[in-house]
Amino acid sequence: MEKAEKTKGAVNLFNKYADKYQDKFMDVSLYHDTLDIFCNAIQKRGASILELACGPGNITKYLLDKRPDLQIHGTDLAPNMVELAKINNPTATFEIMDCREIYSVSKKYDALMCGFCFPYLPKEDAIKLISDAFNILSPGGVIYISTMEDDYDKSGMKAGSAGDELFMHYHEGSYLVEALEKTGFSMVELKRQNFPTTDESVVTDLILIAIK
Repeated sequence: MEKAEKTKGAVNLFNKYADKYQDKFMDVSLYHDTLDIFCNAIQKRGASILELACGPGNITKYLLDKRPDLQIHGTDLAPNMVELAKINNPTATFEIMDCREIYSVSKKYDALMCGFCFPYLPKEDAIKLISDAFNILSPGGVIYISTMEDDYDKSGMKAGSAGDELFMHYHEGSYLVEALEKTGFSMVELKRQNFPTTDESVVTDLILIAIK
C-alpha cells in the first residue's frame, strides 16, 4: 500500500471516529509516569512544546494540568481531532499539520511530544522525524516518543473495534534508540509496558524520552 493511501485512510478514520476516540482515550493514566518524567525534564518555565498527532488533546490536557505554564502548540492531520483538541484545551493552540513536515517549521521548541504518531509512520519516516526533531529543538530540548513495539515486518492492516481497517506500523526499540543517539540525543528513559487491546490481545508499548 502506498504511503499516501495509508495516510488518507488514517485521516479519514480518525475524522470519522473522532468523538468515539475522545470518549475512549481521554484518560491517559497508563502513561502518567512517563509523562511526568517528560514534564520534569523540561526545566524551563513557559517552555514551548510542539505536539504531533495530538488527537483530541488528551495528552495536551494532562500536560497542562501538570504544568499550566507550558505553551503547547498541537498538530494533527484530522480536522475533527483538531477541533476537539481546541475545545478540550482552550489555552493551547492547534493546527492541521502532517508530522512528516516538521522540517519546514522555522521556530525552535523546548520539547516535542510524539505520543501517537509513530504507529502510522513507516520506519524510514520515523527515523527521519527523529532527525527533523533534533533540528527544531533548542539545546536541552526534550523528545517523547510512544509507539507499539514488535518486529517491523509484522506491520500491516489491523481491524479496529468498529471493524474498519487501518495500516499500523510496529517499531523496534533497537533502531529507534540507535537513531536518537546517532542524531545526538541522550536517552533519559526507556520503558516497555503491556497495553490491553479491544480483542483481548496485548501489545507492548515502548516509550522513549531523550534530551538534545
